[in-house]
Amino acid sequence: MTTLLPEAGRGEGPEAGDGAREAAFDAAVAADERIEPRDWMPDAYRATLVRQIAQHAHSEIIGMQPEANWITRAPSLRRKAILMAKVQDEAGHGLYLYSAAETLGVGRDELLDKLHTGRQKYSSIFNYPTLTWADVGAIGWLVDGAAITNQVPLCRCSYGPYARAMVRVCKEESFHQRQGYELLLALSRGTPAQHAMAQDAVDRWWWPSLMMFGPPDDESKHSAQSMAWKIKRHSNDELRQRFVDICVPQAESLGLTLPDPELRWNEERGHYDFGPIDWSEFHEVLRGNGPCNEQRLGRRRRAHEEGAWVREAAAAYARKHGGDPGDGDGKAAA
Repeated sequence: MTTLLPEAGRGEGPEAGDGAREAAFDAAVAADERIEPRDWMPDAYRATLVRQIAQHAHSEIIGMQPEANWITRAPSLRRKAILMAKVQDEAGHGLYLYSAAETLGVGRDELLDKLHTGRQKYSSIFNYPTLTWADVGAIGWLVDGAAITNQVPLCRCSYGPYARAMVRVCKEESFHQRQGYELLLALSRGTPAQHAMAQDAVDRWWWPSLMMFGPPDDESKHSAQSMAWKIKRHSNDELRQRFVDICVPQAESLGLTLPDPELRWNEERGHYDFGPIDWSEFHEVLRGNGPCNEQRLGRRRRAHEEGAWVREAAAAYARKHGGDPGDGDGKAAA
């Protein structure tokens, strides 16, 4: 059950100051209760959620591009239909998440403007090219697999709208991961050339997938506070280790190898050891110097500009039928 915390400006009167409201907020978080949009929350909590949810939403809609690149070149009608459905799912995830961000008092148009001007980030993984059909499988297995590892705990996030959005997102991402695994399995068991193509894709996507969990815990600026607020439930390094432990036996079943000569089971730790990650590459991509940064944002800006007439039509429809034109603008903006 969620405890309704008094809002600033509509609370219990002068005696209910920030200290009392913050104590009630802390108690609700400690009790694993959900914070809802009308509840009082610290400004820093709200800002952290806006940053995280916006980055997540941006990643979903930018992440449509690498795979959409292969829709027209899918090797069969079945594969084309699956890929089209997946790309549509990613668009839907972006919409769920932008809607969750809007409950925090931020407009979707503002978030998209920050994305287009580089003031908000999206996942670094989507700045890598999809060079072959096997990359679609590697993205499904590794990238969506990493996303599931990271996002399932978000279903228990302390902020209600974000947690509820993640329930459906994770169900669909689970399908995407299985689709990628099945695609790689078919290639791995195909001709020698197909097996080599699958192996090459895994070689190129493995390390960027490990970077998806963010920097090491001792370098993460936000992780500790996010965990204290129960926005996150596990640290970056914990999630990364969990992902590695899941992937190693799956790679063996696929008949593919992971490109890490230091990867081995550690009996004492009960986990797989793995080699060092090249964090310089991670930071270069975040700074905009990845293989596809300019292309991804350029295409996103162009799509937004070309879709202006859709937003205008939605606003006109809302005005004609007695709705709020602002709602039309916001909902069509993605």
